Amino acid sequence: MLKQTGRYALAAAVGLGLAAGAGVAKAETPKSGGVLNFVVGSKIPSYDGHQETTFGMIHPIRPFYSTLIRVNPNNPQDPTDFECGVCVGAVPEPTEGGTKYTFKLEKGITFHDGQPMTSADVKASMDKIVFPPEGVPSSRKAFFRAVESITTPDDYTIEFKLKFPTSSFIPALATPFNFIYSKKDLDTHGYEWHKANVNGTGPFKFVQHQPGAFVEGVKNANYHKEGRPYLDGFKAISAPKMAVRLQAIRGDRAAIEFRGFPPKARDDLVKALGDKVTVQESDWNCVLMATPNQQREQMADKRVRQALTLGIDRWGGSKYLSQIAIVKTVGGVVFPNHPLAATKEELMKLKGYGPDIEASREEAKKLLADAGKSGMSVDFSNRGVDQPYKVVGTWLVDQWRKIGVDVKQRVQPSGPFYDTLRKKGDFDVSIDFNCQSVINPVADITKFLGSAGNNYGRFEDKVLEDIYAKIEKEGDATALRQQVREYETRALSDEASGMITLWWYKINPHRSYVKGWKIAPSHYLAQHLDHVWLDK
Repeated sequence: MLKQTGRYALAAAVGLGLAAGAGVAKAETPKSGGVLNFVVGSKIPSYDGHQETTFGMIHPIRPFYSTLIRVNPNNPQDPTDFECGVCVGAVPEPTEGGTKYTFKLEKGITFHDGQPMTSADVKASMDKIVFPPEGVPSSRKAFFRAVESITTPDDYTIEFKLKFPTSSFIPALATPFNFIYSKKDLDTHGYEWHKANVNGTGPFKFVQHQPGAFVEGVKNANYHKEGRPYLDGFKAISAPKMAVRLQAIRGDRAAIEFRGFPPKARDDLVKALGDKVTVQESDWNCVLMATPNQQREQMADKRVRQALTLGIDRWGGSKYLSQIAIVKTVGGVVFPNHPLAATKEELMKLKGYGPDIEASREEAKKLLADAGKSGMSVDFSNRGVDQPYKVVGTWLVDQWRKIGVDVKQRVQPSGPFYDTLRKKGDFDVSIDFNCQSVINPVADITKFLGSAGNNYGRFEDKVLEDIYAKIEKEGDATALRQQVREYETRALSDEASGMITLWWYKINPHRSYVKGWKIAPSHYLAQHLDHVWLDK
């Protein structure tokens, strides 16, 4: 374990001051009833939480499912505050030198189709995430590299045995994508079934999904948390265009958008609605990236990749883009407010982070010339979501043209975009992102490993893998920080296998009658909605 006071002491350091400007809710007695309408700015690639990484899925689908543990929805800014989802009591402390976790499960929980939930269901779900069969996608498999085995001594006990102690295990387990599926469903229907079907133990039952229109859920009367959910139901309304989402909230056709709006949109809503709108703000554990596809001949040359990252003016872009988009902070591989994150001085040593953008661009042009790629054409794949993808993508096109690169931007809706990113691989560079839920740097930075299930750069880098192998086992905070710098330098500068643009900033204006929802440093957390109520 890390040599700090308390199990998550290193992570806890970031818990102070995360939500500067966030609204502080008064203690109020929740009211039951009503339907929450909210807008979602992206379509749903599939319903499978184990595969997907997008808010477009988690917002409308998370309320149908439970997880073993979760971040406390009443205190989501604290990266060390976890509570049981389907387990009993407090989240357990490890035994056997920090390598064994034993969870007792609540009895009497049923799936929406009436099946009883037991430890066999939790194990089958976690096995699909941690030890997926070949060909079965698991976007967070790398989070659980330390797990050696998962066993079930009885119907209501599940045990995780780790290869070595690590502070990243519990935060990884609290990831809201770790949906609990029925083992019977997996055995009967196979691993593809949950992509298009819903059967969970969550606070709401699936009613219908009209693609391109809405997802509807109704209160689960048999939900295992007594007295909840407070809502009678919800409707997640699909609205890819930001103007439509804003008008929906302004006209009270929807009460909230859980992802976030840019500053001007916030200001316009406040001006129009006054005290009928409440604004919560927070730093955001999400970073927008550009990922080069190293199976493409020109992207296999690291000089080309380095040139592209050198051409990006991150410091100037922060000043400009933070006024019009949901991005703000210049940073490296770690959430900027965390003790493991690079300082500005450390960042400026990396390619693409220098203070003199003109000098960086001259270096970029020289690298392209040396590689015989001056004036090259780049197929740039982008996602058809306004914020921040299309805004930042258009900015990137302009940045790269300043080093003589002819960029052809291809914008697709979320479904085809993910198909291009994950399966076809028919791009030179793609917009990409590392958006995580719980602030858990040791796990979060696995995104940059070529072996990670959510890395789409199509490369192998044994040096980087070896550095990470040291990171995940390191117990000394000072040594860990130095190793993260080495990892960051390798990924972002020496190899430029991933290109970070800017970290996001979360702004959530919502109708003031929405109660119980507290902003988190992620647009994935606290979306089960069993704690939300309406004061109408």
